[in-house]
Amino acid sequence: MVDPSGFLKHGRELPPRRPVDVRIMDWKEVYQDFPEKNLRTQASRCMDCGIPFCHNGCPLGNLIPEWNDLARTGQWSLAIDRLHATNNFPEFTGKLCPAPCEAACVLGIADDPVTIKQIEVETILKAFDLGIVAPQLPENLSGKKVAVIGSGPAGLAAAQQLTRAGHEVTVYERADKIGGLLRYGIPEFKMEKWHIDRRLAQMEAEGTRFVTGVSVGTDLPVSELDADAIVLATGSTVPRDLPAPGRELNGIYAAMEYLVPANKVALGATDVEGHIDVRGKHVVIIGGGDTGADCLGTAHRQGAKSVTQLEIMPQPPAARAGHMPWPTYPMLYRVTSAHEEGGERVYAVNTEKFVGDEHGNVKALVLHEVVSEGGRFVPVEGSTREIPAEAIFLAMGFVGVEKGPLYDELGVEIDERGRVVRDADWKTTADNVWVTGDAGRGQSLIVWAIAEGRAAAAAVDKHLAGETFLPAPIAPTTMALTAR
Repeated sequence: MVDPSGFLKHGRELPPRRPVDVRIMDWKEVYQDFPEKNLRTQASRCMDCGIPFCHNGCPLGNLIPEWNDLARTGQWSLAIDRLHATNNFPEFTGKLCPAPCEAACVLGIADDPVTIKQIEVETILKAFDLGIVAPQLPENLSGKKVAVIGSGPAGLAAAQQLTRAGHEVTVYERADKIGGLLRYGIPEFKMEKWHIDRRLAQMEAEGTRFVTGVSVGTDLPVSELDADAIVLATGSTVPRDLPAPGRELNGIYAAMEYLVPANKVALGATDVEGHIDVRGKHVVIIGGGDTGADCLGTAHRQGAKSVTQLEIMPQPPAARAGHMPWPTYPMLYRVTSAHEEGGERVYAVNTEKFVGDEHGNVKALVLHEVVSEGGRFVPVEGSTREIPAEAIFLAMGFVGVEKGPLYDELGVEIDERGRVVRDADWKTTADNVWVTGDAGRGQSLIVWAIAEGRAAAAAVDKHLAGETFLPAPIAPTTMALTAR
């Protein structure tokens, strides 16, 4: 490390966002370009700490100090090699991950942490620009076939690792394009989809085969899969509902019922089934997480009259609280690009009922304030009020896999929390079937999905080949672990 005092001389800097009044007129990413000089300065803030806790904060075990210093010195080929050593898709995590690595940064104990996430994404973008991201063809072919069902980050990571190990891998996706929720669940303003397409081109060149528009178990019986191993990467896609009085009214939707068609329209599709346009409407979003923020930014771009986002939890603190010590990931009050664009955020409230008009359409929402007592949310007396709501989106998370013919035919076990049961080798209760990502873990982060995909691939490779040289960064989470 040439400049061990960089963190003393330079403050934290991120690329500026495009002006709000400009960016809400289109669907392009909100961030402006970041000059290489600025990036290298930010990389110099990595302080060469004795124990890099960022490794522990990252589920992938990214070699962060190593590629930080290589980025600082402009050694992009070496930097991307170190980054790809642990992460198949740093452009996805660099744009979409909430960066638990930064929460664990040693510099963050007394100062602003290193901009790890920005250095990551700029490194992969620079590598693509320089033409140094090439297909990695397997040295030998095993003759074994693997079917990966689901093409989100877990499925894609597993597929790429298994293809590189020499197996013949086919990825099945029920949507019309590969990518899972990366494709249609994440708005363009957070990640433009050419990032996915560019990576898929690499995977196809390596030998991975993609089949779209096919729902395995429905369109294609499991018995007709030509595979020695099956990897389930179907995600946790059943939305959490809110069975309050009036839930049957028109105009109340799960978040993905709104986001998926809206994203297709944003990508240029026409006559999209189920498209919801909230232009000129009062919109209420129930749920204060990332999915809620995605609905918020989408509603701004469609021209909603007003947008209110509700959260049952109290407003988080602006700084790390004592019960969330470093290096844990703290719950903080964060302002995303969508929040910066407008709308009202209301905390510590609960929905009491939905109110409809004479035509059966929702027109308002009745809520009351709550306080937490003994682990329960208790209404605050006299706090009930009504707010206008002509479109309501439920963004309260997901509760498990969609049960149906696929799981019935496979005969896999699903636990009480909607997760496919698996053992310490990522195996399900069915022969030659493994599960990875949110389908087995439950709703989680993209970085966990990629880590699980890589680890499950190593388990499948060992089963098929007798041994494996693929890295296995993590074991299955204890919550989803069940003895066989």
